Amino acid sequence: MAQVDRILEFVQRLTPLTRSCLLTELERLDGCGVEMPGSADLQAKLRAEFRKDGSTQNRINSPSRSFFTPLEPFLTDGAPEHDNSGRIPRGSLAPIWEWIGRDLLPTMTRDFNTQMKDLIAADKNQQAKQVASTFQTKVVKYLESTLGAADAADQTRAKLAAYTASRSAYGDLVKMLCVLRARDALAKFDEALPKQLSKFDDAMVGKMIGLLNGFAKKNAEAVPFAITLIAIRLKTPWQITRLATKASPTKKAADVAATPHAIAVSMVLDRIDDNRAALRIALRNNRVLVAKALLADIYDTEYALRVRIDKLDASGWGVRLHGLMEAIAALVEEEVKRFPDEVGHVLGSLRLRGYQSLGGRLTFLAWKGRDAISEGAAFCKRLINVA
Repeated sequence: MAQVDRILEFVQRLTPLTRSCLLTELERLDGCGVEMPGSADLQAKLRAEFRKDGSTQNRINSPSRSFFTPLEPFLTDGAPEHDNSGRIPRGSLAPIWEWIGRDLLPTMTRDFNTQMKDLIAADKNQQAKQVASTFQTKVVKYLESTLGAADAADQTRAKLAAYTASRSAYGDLVKMLCVLRARDALAKFDEALPKQLSKFDDAMVGKMIGLLNGFAKKNAEAVPFAITLIAIRLKTPWQITRLATKASPTKKAADVAATPHAIAVSMVLDRIDDNRAALRIALRNNRVLVAKALLADIYDTEYALRVRIDKLDASGWGVRLHGLMEAIAALVEEEVKRFPDEVGHVLGSLRLRGYQSLGGRLTFLAWKGRDAISEGAAFCKRLINVA
């Protein structure tokens, strides 16, 4: 306890933003299964300071929050541990901001903070937006110059390591640059989308593909973020795979992978990976109902991928899916075996895998039959055109 008290005393000497970074880092390590003596007490103290409302969202000061506003639709609260196309972990913002303020543009950042605090205090929101936009443009230019230099990646990774041990920090910085560079185009794309996509039928999928094709002409690197804007409007996020399968001549994985928006399939796998990490944390904290909901979503997504894409197992996507499902099965098995066989466990219920029921199997056959008819019609159409 004395050692923990000494650590707490040292932590209080750090700046508020540094303490916020520390909290995010401790939570990240905890989520990865790294056990550190005294970490729970330290996290509790820091949460009491930064998250009085019980939120798990990383709190950063107002000037930096204004700076990161264009990133808001793409932020995820998952642990920043793996590359996630079209998404940026919220936990990466604080260390990136620290790096910008201390290493990349210390003087400009200090001036920006001072100016923004005055504008925010005076409730001059429009001027604050203009100042933030100007600073975003400056940061973009400096990042393009800095990251374009020889050995820039290694040097930047080394600098970021002073603020976080996350392996994804550099990749998140590159993604931040991509979003800031395309922020105006992404805002226009967002405005062109319906508020909700409750019905993602062929007509709507075709419309979304048309919008994506137009967006990609000048912003190809930012397409995953445009797809994210579509995904957050869907009731069932895995449906973004239709952006790839709709444009494919067949349902074979190789043909789907050759379509312009095949990244959508990888993004669905990213979601399974995020849910896997969240499942591990939920089980560790005995949040069984949360774990049940996560597991049901994982199973439904796996099922959808296998139905919509043929010969999936032989593809890179299939290999990744297999690895993820094995890891998830190990988590579930470890949890279930804690209980006697006669007691059972909700996570071991076959009801979570609804597609194994008679109705689920009939749905599977219906989807496969419809796909076969669609492919046959498309094949006949190609023959007619050739003739």
